[in-house]
Amino acid sequence: MNKKLKVAVFTGTRAEYGHLYWLLKDINKDSTLELQLLVSGTHMSPEFGNTIHEIEKDGFVADEKLEIILSSDTPVGVAKSMGLGILSFADALDRLRPDIIVILGDRFEALAVAQTSMILRIPILHLHGGEITEGAYDDSIRHAITKLSYLHVTANEDYKKRVIQLGESPDRVFNLGAIGLDHISRSSFMSIEELSESLNFKINKDYIIATYHPVTLANEPPQPTFKNLLKALDHFKNHQIIFTYPNADDGGRKIIQLIQEYTESDSKRVFSIPSLGHHRYLSAVKHASLVIGNSSSGIIETPAFCTPAVNIGARQIGRLSADSVLNCGTEESSIFSAITSSLNTDYKNIKINNPYGQGNTSQKIIKIIKSFSFDAAKEFYNIKDF
Repeated sequence: MNKKLKVAVFTGTRAEYGHLYWLLKDINKDSTLELQLLVSGTHMSPEFGNTIHEIEKDGFVADEKLEIILSSDTPVGVAKSMGLGILSFADALDRLRPDIIVILGDRFEALAVAQTSMILRIPILHLHGGEITEGAYDDSIRHAITKLSYLHVTANEDYKKRVIQLGESPDRVFNLGAIGLDHISRSSFMSIEELSESLNFKINKDYIIATYHPVTLANEPPQPTFKNLLKALDHFKNHQIIFTYPNADDGGRKIIQLIQEYTESDSKRVFSIPSLGHHRYLSAVKHASLVIGNSSSGIIETPAFCTPAVNIGARQIGRLSADSVLNCGTEESSIFSAITSSLNTDYKNIKINNPYGQGNTSQKIIKIIKSFSFDAAKEFYNIKDF
């Protein structure tokens, strides 16, 4: 009997777990692969919804549960969480000894596990490399993970070229589209009535989904910008608002406090929750009038549902987007204008060409995993050879 290939998959946030869902399912079903699931970051934090329970509810078993998030709202706290992550991941990966590890995106938790994997000579398959988000330190983290990784799956041909520009061989870079879009063809979604019952919140109007994360690099103070968003939303009393909490970056907890205060002031119109989970979130996006904030989900997944999105400020500058995504500044007037335009019937009917593909990515990744061979001493690929 042939030995199974041990495939570790890391997840540290609700967002990237939603993207990885179908890949986890497909690895579990494959008789030649053994899934090893590392769960860490905000999944293990009650403050951010204890989303480890959502993972377990989906039928997955966490081989390693690693608590690394400090209760801090500062850059120092984030840096210390990364250090704690490296200490925890070193022991976990030494126990698991995977043949390959899959890491998605650009979070500080992902950088910590990527650094550890590289030192332990565990080949990394990195998803969503080559993208640009100039307003956040996630941008530098993403490119750093690219250089630590051996295999690369990008969401667009431009991103593939950028990974090669960073010195990665074209033989190890694959443009397969955004893995999160597998949900579009493979998942079923809740009706508005089912969603309302699940949330224990009566949805009786058109509604807007809002998620705003701290901007960690550009000059965009999180509290003033978020207060401008709230003021702009006050002009649309005929819409209910569903807030999801920001991530664990520095400044996020101050936004959470503002969300809680705003929700308490008008609890019949406004609902807030740390995490909707990927199923409820995508169901909510499908029926929403608008998605607003500065999350990558507004740019990558939302257009697939033909739902308009307003992207606020600098966080996502540089990321490719469909015509249904409307960028705006951080001032109340700019946000108000963008919401008004996006809710316009003509804007809703715009023809959408999503630059992130049509899904069906997971099975292609499985084929790459099963056919790769690893050489720890990878060469730098000079762009003049491309």
